[in-house]
Amino acid sequence: MPIIDLIEYLDQTGQSMCHRYPEEGSAAIKWGAQLIVRENQWAVFFRDGKALDVFGPGRHTITTLNIPILTAMVADPLFGDSPFRAEVYFVSRQVFTNQKWGTAEPIVFRDSEFKMIRLRAHGMFSIQITDAQLFVNKIVATQGIYHTSDIQDFLRGFIVGRLNDLLGSTLDSLLDLPRYYDELSAGLKARVKDDFAQYGLETVDFVINAITPPEEVQKVIDERSGMEAVGGMAQYMQFKAARAMGDIAQQGGGAGGGGGAGETATAGMGLGMGAGLGMMMPGMIGQAMQQGAQPKIRCHNCKNDIPADSKFCPNCGINLAETVKCPKCGKDWPAGSKFCPDDGTSLAGEQKK
Repeated sequence: MPIIDLIEYLDQTGQSMCHRYPEEGSAAIKWGAQLIVRENQWAVFFRDGKALDVFGPGRHTITTLNIPILTAMVADPLFGDSPFRAEVYFVSRQVFTNQKWGTAEPIVFRDSEFKMIRLRAHGMFSIQITDAQLFVNKIVATQGIYHTSDIQDFLRGFIVGRLNDLLGSTLDSLLDLPRYYDELSAGLKARVKDDFAQYGLETVDFVINAITPPEEVQKVIDERSGMEAVGGMAQYMQFKAARAMGDIAQQGGGAGGGGGAGETATAGMGLGMGAGLGMMMPGMIGQAMQQGAQPKIRCHNCKNDIPADSKFCPNCGINLAETVKCPKCGKDWPAGSKFCPDDGTSLAGEQKK
């Protein structure tokens, strides 16, 4: 086996988190060999299965000057030029972006509006290795090459598990979800911080792209949106009934000649209904739209729909202009916020103003 006197590694993929040198077994490294570490790397030096030192960027000479523990471990029959067997793990310092996460199975969520529903969620995050020796010892072990794809499933398990808890403590209804996306992202990033740190990792960015209910629940939401658009349940049912009657009239009015007396009567009824409804429908639709024209907002305290220009909720009386201050960054956020959208700090119990 050749004696190594120069050790370095260049990652051509951009996805290698750790590369072991050599990939199999150990190398006969010359006493005084040169170790070259790039700006985006650490080098963790192992001998006899024990991590001796972590090297930062630069050129390093393998001697007792930078690895003092080697003095008692290396025999020196060749006047300081003897080889010894060791391994070097090159660990990347770069930020690994565009890592995907998502729920393999739907999450069961207790919704105040729709009761028990199942949600799916997905998003992206960025990670960075902050403790090279801890990462090698706990994650990489003796593998020759370790890529981001090797750890995604492991980290995804932490994210989905914490998301279950966060949704239950933050969200009351799926209908409130759009205004909570930033807050949920910040809260979830804060919750997985310690989970990742125990393996020498840090979450740099974290984004929730979507949290979606099943298709049947989406249809119910669409129905509810239609009700709100025309002013409520009564107007919505009136609008749907008018449309259905108009469809019946059109079908009946399309009957052609050549049929019997029954068909002729049906055609006449269809024409009559179509003519009558054609005159009635504009008024019905206009009345429904006029009643539902006033814009609405949802009270963050009692969750009831109220006029958009309200200063106080007519149902619970809460001041809609109240805010809470983040104790960490000092920014003001709407009252009822559970986490700071900027840094993920919990706002529970903070003073309202």
